[in-house]
Amino acid sequence: MEKRLTYFILAGMGLGIALGYALHASYAAGDPALVQWVDYLKLLPDVFLRLIKMIIAPLVFATIVTGIAGMGDSTALGRIGAKALGWFLCASLISLTLGMVLVNLFQPGHGLALTAASPVGELATSKLTFRHFVLEIFPDSAIGPMVSNNVLQILVFSVFTGIGLSAIGDKGRILVEASDALVTLMLQITSYVMAMAPLAVFGAIAGVVAQKGLGIIVTYGVLVSEFYAGLLLLWIILLGAGGAYLGPRIFTLIRYIREPVLLTFLTASSEAGLPKLLEQLDRFGVPRRVAGFILPLGYGFNLDGSMMYVSFATLFIAQAYGIHVPVETQVLMLLTLMVSSKGIASVPRASMVVIAATLTQFGLPVEGIALLLGIDTFLDMGRSATNIVGNAVATAVITKSEGMLQPPLDPDADHPDAPHDTPEHGRRGLHLDQQA
Repeated sequence: MEKRLTYFILAGMGLGIALGYALHASYAAGDPALVQWVDYLKLLPDVFLRLIKMIIAPLVFATIVTGIAGMGDSTALGRIGAKALGWFLCASLISLTLGMVLVNLFQPGHGLALTAASPVGELATSKLTFRHFVLEIFPDSAIGPMVSNNVLQILVFSVFTGIGLSAIGDKGRILVEASDALVTLMLQITSYVMAMAPLAVFGAIAGVVAQKGLGIIVTYGVLVSEFYAGLLLLWIILLGAGGAYLGPRIFTLIRYIREPVLLTFLTASSEAGLPKLLEQLDRFGVPRRVAGFILPLGYGFNLDGSMMYVSFATLFIAQAYGIHVPVETQVLMLLTLMVSSKGIASVPRASMVVIAATLTQFGLPVEGIALLLGIDTFLDMGRSATNIVGNAVATAVITKSEGMLQPPLDPDADHPDAPHDTPEHGRRGLHLDQQA
């Protein structure tokens, strides 16, 4: 079933390109008929992503609560969290530095010789302050984060809930069992939603190509190819680091995460791949309670592809306007990006907001963002897929370091009916304090 879904997704991409090209060739730019066609086509990915977002909050909440309540060792929880944050910090620094090095090496903006006019002034850069970052972590209600799909705030509330249920023991057992049932229910719903993925990919690709035409890829071919070359190098670094811990099993991990990575790439949405990634990591051998804790944390702090993009794009804009940025200023810019890019998963067009904030702070022309808007969808496909890879590797490595990585299940099985946290799989039902 899973293999067929992958083939259907690839078929949807091919058909979407063909239809998009046909529509673009048949109508003039701005033609009301073309606008209507694009609007209809975008309904498919919009509905799909709404359904995905419907799953995110209950799935994240239930997996974290179930995991923490079943751990039985708060020391192990703190140790795993510290390891995760340490890995995320190192990965973010590597991603930002790689983007800075490559954009200086390739010089993609050199020769454009643009002249700054007036700032764009449309993005909410004022929100990207340290105060905003800290406050965005902590929820002011239990329901609000669920409604807005604020993963960081859901994480905080879920951690308190899980620790509380663990503390009250048998009195909270019914809620722990309910949370475990909710996880199974959400994964079953995920399988239904995923059946729509090929249609979503078809509509998303067809709409972009119909609107922009294949020429958009040619026009920005150099920038796109250089950025993707950088992403490929980042993948090699991330998978190489994972291989140092996982050994040959890193190749097994690549096989298991191929579908969530492909789905994320084609929809240009990291959220689209989260439910499937949780499912596949469970099959790979990561206990569900561990993945349910690390992955939401990673979605707030470990966006490796986005990290590389913001440093690459910021310096590209400076080059396009012929502005020389000294190395020491670039380093300061890198540190600024490091802080401002954390905890903004709930901000629309997050990468663009981070770039705009940095451009403003360092006196660079904010209107340069317009250079990227036309191809941002294509760039977002690559950086979103990289975010998935980075979080998958981080989760697997941390699990292995805790001695909790289990033998894999069949990655192509139709249903995850026997998750790694059930007693039927031997050691998979043990608590953290027993395994650590």
